[in-house]
Amino acid sequence: MNRSIRPLRLAIPLVLVCALPTAPAAAQDAAIADQLRALNETLREQNESLRHRLDALSRQVDDLRFEQQLGELAVVEKVRLCGPPLRYEPNPTAQGAGNPFVFWAYTFVPRQLDRTKPQPLIVLPHGGVHSNFATSYCNVLRELLEQGYSVVAPEYRGSTGYGRDTYEAIDYGGLEIEDTFAARNWMLERYPFLDPKRVGIIGWSHGGLHALMNVFAHGDAYAVAYAGVPVSDLIMRMGYKSQSYRDLYSADYHLGKSAEDDIEEYRRRSPSWNADRYDGTPLLIHTATNDEDVNVLEVERLAQALRASGKTGWTYRVYEAPPGGHVFNRIDTALARDSRREIWRFLAGYLAPERPAD
Repeated sequence: MNRSIRPLRLAIPLVLVCALPTAPAAAQDAAIADQLRALNETLREQNESLRHRLDALSRQVDDLRFEQQLGELAVVEKVRLCGPPLRYEPNPTAQGAGNPFVFWAYTFVPRQLDRTKPQPLIVLPHGGVHSNFATSYCNVLRELLEQGYSVVAPEYRGSTGYGRDTYEAIDYGGLEIEDTFAARNWMLERYPFLDPKRVGIIGWSHGGLHALMNVFAHGDAYAVAYAGVPVSDLIMRMGYKSQSYRDLYSADYHLGKSAEDDIEEYRRRSPSWNADRYDGTPLLIHTATNDEDVNVLEVERLAQALRASGKTGWTYRVYEAPPGGHVFNRIDTALARDSRREIWRFLAGYLAPERPAD
C-alpha cells in the first residue's frame, strides 16, 4: 500500500517545477511579444498609407468623370481655397503653424447662363464622416445646372483623397463648417455675377449637418437651406452606433474623447442642441423612417428642438419607408425624382433661377 502512494508524492513537485518557465524563456517570450507589437504597428502604418493612396486614386478617377458627365453642361473646375487654421496644431511652433487651412473645392457654372445678370448660387457640401464629393451627385448636379444654378462643393477638412494631413485635420461639426462657409464666400468673390442675396445651401446626411450648422451660424448669408436625412444629434448617435463608429470620434486627431468623457463637446457640434441659434432662414428638412444610417429619431429630436425654440420658417417632412432608405431621394426612382422636385420648387421660391424646374 505504501509503495503505491510514494510515486504520486514524487510526481507532484516534478510537475510544478516543469510548469515554471526559466528566466531566459520568459525574456525570450517578452522579446517576441515586442517584435509582434512592432510588426503590427508597421503593418497598420502601411495599411493606412495604402488606404490614402487608394483614396487619392479614386479621387483622380472621379475628377475625370465629372468632366465627362457634366462638361457639356457646365464649366467644371477644381480650385484651392483657405479656411480657418487647424483647431489643434501638433507642433504650434513649427514652420507654417497657425496658417489658414488649404482645401479643394469643385465649382460648376452652367455654360448657358446670362452672366450679365445676377444669378443664384448653391453651396453643396458632401456627406460622410470621412468622405468626398463623388460623381454619385451627378444626377443632383445636372438638375441644378439645368435650372441655372452655379454650384460649389467644398472638400472640407477631413475629406478623403488628399492624404493623411487633410484626413486628420477633421474638425467634425466645428471648423469644417467654416470651410463650407469659406467656399460660399470665395464663389461670390470669384464670380461677380453671383447674387449674394440669392445663395442657398443644401446637403444630405453629414452634408445636411453642414447645411444646418451654416444656417445656425451664418443665417444672414443664406436665403434658403435644405437638409436631407441630416445627422442631428451626436449624443444620441453615439448610443445607437457601433463601437468602431464611436472610436472614430475618440481618435486623438478627431474629438479626442468619447461622448461619455466630454458630453458638452458633442452637444456643441450637434444641430439639435444648437436650434436656439436658428434665425428663421427658410429651411426644408426631409427624413425617412427606414433610414439605415441616420435614424429617424435623430431628425425627430431636431424637429422637437426647433419647435421648442419658437422659431418659424422651417418645414419638416417624414417619408414612410421609401425605397432606398438613407439615399431615397438621391437615386433614380420615381419617388426620388418627385422628392427632388419638391426641393427644387422650395429653393426656387427664394433663389429664382433662370429655368426653374416644373
